[in-house]
Amino acid sequence: MGRRMSSMAVVILLLFGVLAIQAANIQFVKAPSLNNSKENPRITFAASNYPRGDITAADGELLAHSVATGSTFSRQYPLGSLTAGVVGFSSAYYGTWGLEAQYDSYLTAHPQPPHSFVQVLAPTSAANNISITIVPALQRAAMKALHGQDGAVVAINPTTGAVLAMYSNPTYDPNLFASQSYTTVKNAWVAGTKKNANGFAALAPVAIAQSFPPGSTFKVVTTASVLTSDPGLWLKSYPQMRETPLPTSKLTLSNFGHEKCGGTISQMLPPSCDTGYALLGLDLGGAFLSATADSFGYNQTPPLDLPGTQSSSFPTATQLASDLPGTAYSAIGQKDVRATALQNALVAAGIANQGVIMVPHLLNSVTASDGSLLRQYEAKTWQTPLSPSQAGQIKQLMVNVARFGTAAGIFPSFLQVGAKTGTAQVGNAAKNTDDWMIAFSPASHPTIAVAVVLPFQPTGAEGATAAGPVMKCVLEAAYAVSTGKPASGTSTTCPS
Repeated sequence: MGRRMSSMAVVILLLFGVLAIQAANIQFVKAPSLNNSKENPRITFAASNYPRGDITAADGELLAHSVATGSTFSRQYPLGSLTAGVVGFSSAYYGTWGLEAQYDSYLTAHPQPPHSFVQVLAPTSAANNISITIVPALQRAAMKALHGQDGAVVAINPTTGAVLAMYSNPTYDPNLFASQSYTTVKNAWVAGTKKNANGFAALAPVAIAQSFPPGSTFKVVTTASVLTSDPGLWLKSYPQMRETPLPTSKLTLSNFGHEKCGGTISQMLPPSCDTGYALLGLDLGGAFLSATADSFGYNQTPPLDLPGTQSSSFPTATQLASDLPGTAYSAIGQKDVRATALQNALVAAGIANQGVIMVPHLLNSVTASDGSLLRQYEAKTWQTPLSPSQAGQIKQLMVNVARFGTAAGIFPSFLQVGAKTGTAQVGNAAKNTDDWMIAFSPASHPTIAVAVVLPFQPTGAEGATAAGPVMKCVLEAAYAVSTGKPASGTSTTCPS
C-alpha cells in the first residue's frame, strides 16, 4: 500500500510539474503571439469596437481611416484602387492585407499608458497612426500612364530607400473588403484572387509578387560585373555582327531587330548590343556574373515592409558552369533570369546612389493618438555592389542611353535622365515581349530611381516605345512635385 501511495504521489507531482511548465509557457513564452492572435477575442473586440489608426501618405493625404457604423467601426480607403496594392485592406471576414497587415499591431486599438489616477482605474484603448512614404501625385501619374495595361511602376528615393510610388495593374477596390455584407466581401475576394488572361491576380501586386526576364536592363549588372571582377574587359572591343554562334551548341544569338553592332562597353551599352554583351558575359564567366547579381540583391527577398514581396532570380555559378549558351543569355537578362519591378528599381537606385542600395521601405513614422511621435524610420544600407567611382562610370553610360542610345528622344533635357531599356523575348507568338525601362533623375544628384515593366506586350513593342512613355510621365510628375513647377506643359503624352 505504501509503495502504491508513493507512486501515486510521484505521478501527481509530475502532473503538477507539467501544469506549471505549461502555465509558464502560456504566460511568458506564448503570451506575445496569443495577445496578437486573430483568434483572441480581445483583438476581435478591439478591431470592431474601436477605430483603427489612420494611414496617411507622405503629403498628409488620408489613405485609410475608420468610420462609425452603428455601434462598430469599418474602414474607408479614400484613394481606393490607387493605393490598394500598398495599403491593402482590413476586413471583418478576411482579416488584414498589405500595410494594414504589416503594421496591424500599431493600427489596432490597444491599452494606453495611464496619465491620471482615473485612467488607472478605467484604462483607455486607442490605436496609433502611421505615415508612409508614398507620394499620391506619383502614384496617380503611374496609374494614368499605364492606361489600364498590366504592369507596374516602382519609384524609390535612392539616398533613403523610401518608396515614393508603387502601382500595379491589375488592382482592386479595398473599400469592398470593408463592407458589412459578407456577399460583397466574398465577391471582392473571388475577383481579387482570380487570375486574368496574363496570369495576374489583383491581390498579388505585379510590382512585388511577379517577376519577369529583365532583358537588356540587366546589362547594367553585367557592366558592373566587369568593373568589380575583370576591369580589363572594359576596353575590350567586340566584333560588329548581327548574330553570334554560342559555344558547345548549334545555337546562335541575334540582336533585337537583327541590326549589326559591337565595340567596347561604352560603345555597346547605349545601343544595347546583344551579341557584344553575350560575348562579354562569356568572357566574364558564370561565377562572376552570379556573384554580381547576388550583390545587387538577386536570389534574396528585398527587405521591404510589405507582405508578399518576392525574390528575383539569377542562375548560380554551378548552374552556369555547364551551360555556356545559358551564360551568354543570362548576361543579357534572358533565359532563367527573372526580376521584379522592385528589384529593378533597386538596381537603378544603387547606380544613382554611388553604388549603395538602401533598404526599401514604406513606413515613414508612427504617432500616438495624441500626436506624439513614437517611431521615425531611419535609413539603412542593404547592399553595396559598387564603389562610388564604379557607379559613376555606369551612371554616365546610362545618361548616354537617354541622350543618344535606345532611350534617345523620350525625355526633355531638363530632367537629366539616365536610363536603360529592356525588351525580353518570351516566346509567345501573340504577345512576345516583356518591356522594361529603369531610370534615375536628375543625373547630377538623383532624387528618384524608377522601374517600369509592361509584360506580354504585342509584337513590335520595345522597352523604349512601351515603357518609355510611362517612365517619362512619372519623372515629369516627380519634377513637378520636387520643384513646384508643372512639367506637363512640356509633354504631349502624359494624361492630365
